[in-house]
Amino acid sequence: MAINPLYPHTERKMRVALFISGSGTNGLKIIQRSKQPDSKYEVSLIFTDVKDERTKRNGAKRTRAKDIALEHDIAYEFLDIRDFYAMRGLKRTDLSIRPDFDKLVLEKLGNHTIDLIANAGYMSIMTPVLLDEYDGKIVNVHPADLTIMEGDKRKYVGIHVVEDAILAGEPEVRSTTHIVREEVDHGEILVISEPVPVKLSQSIEELEQDKKLRKEIVSGYQDQLKERGDWVIYPMTIQMIAQGRFALGPEGVYFDGEPVPKGYRIG
Repeated sequence: MAINPLYPHTERKMRVALFISGSGTNGLKIIQRSKQPDSKYEVSLIFTDVKDERTKRNGAKRTRAKDIALEHDIAYEFLDIRDFYAMRGLKRTDLSIRPDFDKLVLEKLGNHTIDLIANAGYMSIMTPVLLDEYDGKIVNVHPADLTIMEGDKRKYVGIHVVEDAILAGEPEVRSTTHIVREEVDHGEILVISEPVPVKLSQSIEELEQDKKLRKEIVSGYQDQLKERGDWVIYPMTIQMIAQGRFALGPEGVYFDGEPVPKGYRIG
């Protein structure tokens, strides 16, 4: 059984669509890397599920997707998921109609030629409508080491994973890039970042009891992990995919032709 590169057309630059719901900081790092002379990819589209005129109570924009697209002269599409649900009189938690939303997303993407989708703070759960159309061509970064298991399941999935890892007594935290599959945070692992050591002057019990202190400590580690994890390995992963270095085969993920079922680990 052959192995299949995630991006086989290395004779030309890979065209990336960024899916953004919020500030787009991960997306900006990907764009910055794309402008370096050795880049093998270009960001050709920014898509958001939040229309740009929506604002938070403090006046800040809910998403900077349109601003980023304008600033970097990148094509822009949006489909507001709140409006989508409001028009149907349903709550956003009703996932039964989410495939219908993704069908509309596909229509937006139909106006563009896309080789890879990179979720950069995209908050809408993707359904098989999108996942099958771009099978193995959608990636994400997650603020945890997805190789850590609890029984036969990945331990740190979902939200609040940095906090979960700290309270579990993990000696370090890492970020992971992975392929997006239907089960959230369970796609094939690509790259695992260098570690951010966890060094606490408080006990786990103190953190569990003091919500304000816990929030402050967790926030600090989240910031460190963005700088040393997400912002490093996400652009790196996309560049490596564009170079044809990642592939899928009978043993899962391959890197430079060799199986790496637990991903390519840095440090």
